[in-house]
Amino acid sequence: MNLCPERRRREPILFLAHSLSKLTLSAVPPWPCLRFHSVKSAPESAQKNCDFKFPSKVRREAQAALLEYLHSTRSLQFLDADNMCKNSPFFLDDILRKVLQKKIDTAASDVRKSISRYLRYHPINEFEPFFESTGLKPFEYLHLLPRDMMFINDDTVLMENYHTLCNYGVPRNKMGKIFKDSPQVFRYESGVLVSKFQSYEELRVASSTLVKVISLNPRVLVGDVDLYLVKVLEKLNRLVGEEKGSTWIEEQLLDESSCNFGVMHELLCLLEKVYSDEKLLGEMIGQHPFVVFEDSGVWTLSLIGFLVKLGLSLDQIAIIFVEFPQIGVLMFLSNLHKCLTFLSDIDMHAAEIGKILQSHSLLMGSFTIKKSSSLLSSLNVGKKRLCKLVQDNPEGMQNWAVGKKIQPYPEDKETRALKTEFLKTKFLLSLGYEENSGEIKQAFKLFRGKGDELQERFDFIVNAGLDVKDVREMIKASPQILNQTTDMINMKIEYLVNEGYPISNLVNFPSFLSYTLCRVKLRLSMYNWLRDHRVVHPRLALSTIVACSEELFLRLYVNQHPSGFQVWQDLKSEIYSER
Repeated sequence: MNLCPERRRREPILFLAHSLSKLTLSAVPPWPCLRFHSVKSAPESAQKNCDFKFPSKVRREAQAALLEYLHSTRSLQFLDADNMCKNSPFFLDDILRKVLQKKIDTAASDVRKSISRYLRYHPINEFEPFFESTGLKPFEYLHLLPRDMMFINDDTVLMENYHTLCNYGVPRNKMGKIFKDSPQVFRYESGVLVSKFQSYEELRVASSTLVKVISLNPRVLVGDVDLYLVKVLEKLNRLVGEEKGSTWIEEQLLDESSCNFGVMHELLCLLEKVYSDEKLLGEMIGQHPFVVFEDSGVWTLSLIGFLVKLGLSLDQIAIIFVEFPQIGVLMFLSNLHKCLTFLSDIDMHAAEIGKILQSHSLLMGSFTIKKSSSLLSSLNVGKKRLCKLVQDNPEGMQNWAVGKKIQPYPEDKETRALKTEFLKTKFLLSLGYEENSGEIKQAFKLFRGKGDELQERFDFIVNAGLDVKDVREMIKASPQILNQTTDMINMKIEYLVNEGYPISNLVNFPSFLSYTLCRVKLRLSMYNWLRDHRVVHPRLALSTIVACSEELFLRLYVNQHPSGFQVWQDLKSEIYSER
């Protein structure tokens, strides 16, 4: 198989990644024999045209006036003038704005007269509507405008080649591609284009096919006859049948694509080696024409090279193309790449990945798999188990395609429960509980949350500035303080410190963290008020302030001041309304 040496040297994964890169065409040399200059009015008018559109009736009258000017006054051929009027909307809108000055309510009958009067005294640069009518936007033809010409008929060489192409059947609105890719075609001497057409026809290239090819790849008119084009057409006509060859080929040449017949010829030669039976190859191309025509077969060449690297035989590759899904080769390669990424993300060994790709390439390229992170979450499994699932049943991967509902594996929840129990036991043992004792069983009921969550909350309290040993004793004395999130614990500790209490107070009063933040704020705020009014002892213990019941707190402290109860109610209303 004649794959280039560079492709042979690449590893499968690198080769597939390379296959997803875009091809770029070589830079086109500037159009010779013309001097160009910058014209600012064209792009500016194009931007202004986006502001609003003129009514269709006004535009028709303006087209009629421009047609009359170009055909009757400037003596352009009627078909040329008509095409320029109907297919140059940017240029036409620019004239309308200059003439009407944005008075879009002007009567249609007056528009035609106004445009005719304007054109009579303001000759236009005919190259602008001409280039636009070939399918070019103003910014695309700006550099093509000749510096020393305004009238299109003055460029006799350009118009002769233009008419030669028109007479041969090339649509006027498709010639913009020729101006962009092969502008030198319009500078040929008289008779050169006709001789090129005749050369292709003598090699049995149908004129209708040649017209389609020129619209997509005008480079076939540059230099000598493109022998790759001739050979590709010969091979395709032989494979799909002479009776439908030309028509069928023209149908496959899409307007939005371009053709590289050198690549297509390389692909067809390669496919002839893959398929020993020419009839089978013809049937495959007839059923899956995109294998040859999609981006001139570039992606198909990449796919074949990748499959060869995987170790597939020519017969296996032939079967893959016969059973190829109707999704296009680029999409197939993209799906294959996503499956490859998925298997790599779940830490599957390279050897196992190679085996699965080798045996299930067609399957893996036929659907788009979800991301590994999504599947790990949806299936409730770990990477190790997911690897095992794929190895045991690779066909099952198609159930994980984008758009399909994923059913979790229930047995993995049991594994997760065992893991949670293990981590929770490990945490309790670190606190000093004895394994399988009555105390640890009771602690299991008191501590809510997973083992890793409990450990995280424990570490948070330690990192706040307490000794590990003290925190262990605190947790044993008040296990419920770990049944809240680290954010809540942080808010309570911050409030305590901001009120002027050292964090060491928690060692003697760990249950402080069990009370709600609203209760703590209310008690400490009220105590501070009472202390400022010298009603209570200035150094009451934190536990005395927070732990006693509300009834006792009111009787012993709040009611000692005549205004105490009212202040209590006001603070309570304010603090609880913020909750």
